[in-house]
Parts: sequence; C-alpha cells; structure tokens
Amino acid sequence: MKFNHEEEEDNFSITRYESMLRSNDLKFFDSDEFESIIHHYLENGKIAKAKKAISLGLAQHPSSVNLKLLQVEVLVFEDRLDKADILLAQLHAIEPENEEIYIQKANILSKQNKHKKAISLLLKALEFTDETADIYSLLGMEYLFLDDFENAKLNFMQCLNNDDEDYSALYNIIYCFDFLDQHTEAIEFLNNFLDKNPYCEVAWHQVGKQYYDLKEFEKALAAFEFAIISDEYFIGAYLEKGKVLEKLKRYNEAIENYRITLELDDPTSFALLRIGTCFEKLGNDELAIQHFSQTVHEDPLLDKGWIAITDFYTRKKNYQKALYYINKAIHIDSENVLYWKRYAKINNRLGFFEEAENGFRKALELGNYELETWLNRSDILRFLGESEAAVQNLKQAIEFYPENAEVHYRIAGLFFENQDFESGEKHLREGLDLDYEYHIVLEELYDKIYQLPLVKRIIAEYEHI
Repeated sequence: MKFNHEEEEDNFSITRYESMLRSNDLKFFDSDEFESIIHHYLENGKIAKAKKAISLGLAQHPSSVNLKLLQVEVLVFEDRLDKADILLAQLHAIEPENEEIYIQKANILSKQNKHKKAISLLLKALEFTDETADIYSLLGMEYLFLDDFENAKLNFMQCLNNDDEDYSALYNIIYCFDFLDQHTEAIEFLNNFLDKNPYCEVAWHQVGKQYYDLKEFEKALAAFEFAIISDEYFIGAYLEKGKVLEKLKRYNEAIENYRITLELDDPTSFALLRIGTCFEKLGNDELAIQHFSQTVHEDPLLDKGWIAITDFYTRKKNYQKALYYINKAIHIDSENVLYWKRYAKINNRLGFFEEAENGFRKALELGNYELETWLNRSDILRFLGESEAAVQNLKQAIEFYPENAEVHYRIAGLFFENQDFESGEKHLREGLDLDYEYHIVLEELYDKIYQLPLVKRIIAEYEHI
C-alpha cells in the first residue's frame, strides 16, 4: 500500500500531465512519473490514454526499460504478440536478469496456450526477484490452466505465506481443495491458518462452507458464527448461517439472519427468496408469497424467484395463478428451459393440451433432453391426434435413450395403432428385451393394442426368459 504522500505525488503528476495535454504545452516528467501515470490509466481501463503516455514517456526517456515493459504490457493486451515478443527480446539483451521480462514473456506464452513453457519462465523470474508473491500467483494460474490443481494449490499457498491477507490466494487454494474433493484437508489447512490468524472472517467463512458440504451442519454453524464475531458486517456469513439453520429446520432463526443482511445492505433477491421459503415451511403462506413477490420485484431476472412463486401456487393446486406467474417469467426470459417445463406441466394440468405440447417442444428445442419431456410430449401429441409427430418425437428420444424400455413400448403402441405392424413388433421386442415387466405401459396407455392376439403372443414369448 502506498503512503499518503506517495499517493499525493502521483495525483499531482496525473493532474499536471493532463493539464499539459489540454494546454498542448510540453513539460518534462521523469520516468517514474510516467510509470505512475501509465499505471493509473491501465488500472482504470483507459488504454488509449496509457498508450499516449507511453509514447510521450519514451520520447523523453527512450532508454527506459520500465516504460518499454509497459509498452509490452499494452501490446499483449491488444494481442499484438509478435511485436511484443520482438521488443522483449531486445530488452532481454539489455537486462537479462529483469524478472518483469520473463513475466511478460510468460504472459505471451500463456495467451498462446503454452502453459508449461510459461511456467518455466516464471520459475526463472523467481531467481531474479525478492518480490515473489505475484509470481507465485501467476504460477498458480498457469497450473490451473493445466488442470494441475495440486501444484496450483501449492503455489497459491506460497502467495499466502508471503501475505496472509491475500484473500484472492486463499480463495484459489480452497477452489483447488474443492475441485479435488478434499474437504477434510481443506478444513485442516484452514484451521492451521486460523491458528495464526484467529480473527480472519474469510477463513472462518470458508471453514463453514467446507463443513456445510460435508453435511456437518452444527460445525458449519459454529464456523459462520465465528466469522460474524470477526466481522459483524460480513453479509456472506449471515447468508450462509441462514442456509445452515434452514437445514437444521430452525426457520425462525434463519429468517432473523437473512433479515440482518437486508439491514446491512440493499435488499438482495437471494435473502428475500430464502425468507419466503422459510415462511412457507412455517406454514405462513401470506408472508411466504409476500417475500416471493418482493424477490421477483427486486430482481426480475432471477429465475429462482419466478420458479418459487410458480411452484408455490402449483403446490396449492392454484394452477391459474401458477400459469399467470410463469407467463410473466417467460415474457422476461423466453429462453429459460425451467420456465417452459413448468409452463407445459401447468397447461397440461389445466387441460390446455396444445399449449402444453408447445411448452414441451420449446423445452426440447432449448436443450432439455430429459426422458420425461420426450414422453410427456409424445403422450400429448397422441391425444391431439398427431400420431406421426408423436412417432418422430419418440424416434428422437430413442437417439438419447436407446436402452430405455418405456420409450420402445410407447413407440411400439403408436406403430401398431398406425397399422405398421412390422415396426410395432420390432420396438415391442426391443422393449421386452430391455425390461419385460415394463410392458405394463402398453396395458395402461394402449389397452386396445395390448389386447391384440399378436401382441399377447409376442409378450408371452418373453414371459419366462
């Protein structure tokens, strides 16, 4: 962190520099001032202004390696990798022990997906610097690109050893533990870290999440409480504590914790949704629906909010209200598969079969290839007299579920109804081969077909196999 007087000097340099640009009156800045000015623009995403400052800086300090390295950084950002490479080679000839040259070269290699070569250069950079934390962080990221989570974890641990407030490194370490499904090891690591940093709310929060994943809810609860003791304004800890209390069926306490987050910050749709769910579990439907309504008002794009309010009315068998809300949801996001599935099921319950078929078809078009979706759509198409469309639908289902007996029995029934006895027999036999007992599907859905002597004879062949 910079001292205040350093920040003041930087601000003065930036003000003086921008004044020069406005007046078009060229002034002298030393190379350190140009570096600060360029860093300021890069950190704020003002690439064009950074390039202008680099150009003016190199005009006044043509031999400055640091300014040229900033030029390389911009070139890499713009994907002008060949030009950056040439400039780095020139700089390496001048300062072969400058770690920044190796870091920037590694950055280029990383962009080219040459992560092992990038790692070797970053290891070289470690030889030439005492400021190792940033390099270990870059090494960790390169190992993540290679899906080498063990080595990534070790390098992020080195970052944390250098700076125990490097929470980015801490989160990356836990990410690696999670990916490796090492929850117990993660807890051990975090407990060791907490022995040295007992009031680190982030570490307590992460311990709680690990215990939550292990379904050790009492221990998770204690960890989140320690996180709150360490920082009483830590919203994430209150939210996680609320989730644990829900698991323990302590709904009133969960509501209290979610409400604290609403007092600490602007209302979040997640907290409102969870409060609504808790009230529903407590049997207070009025307050449940009130909070579900607040959820979708606060964040109309949160699908969980619309699903909660739709499912609430569906459970109450108030299908008209459920349909009203799912229609509103679809109006906001017509590409959401979860909405279309509910739309289809609700319309089916209401006897609006054409709308239901449209809902299931839309769900399939959006990539929802669940077996239930195929089967429901075929049954509705058959009911609507669209038997050929029902057959085509089930043919597509068989591509995804070739060994599902229920699909074969259904399509067999359709073929028999359409007088295509050869195809009907083929799929009936496939169904019987896969699961004899499931032929009850024919009896339930295609009773007339089930009574056919041909069908009875084929089923009898498989009775004792």
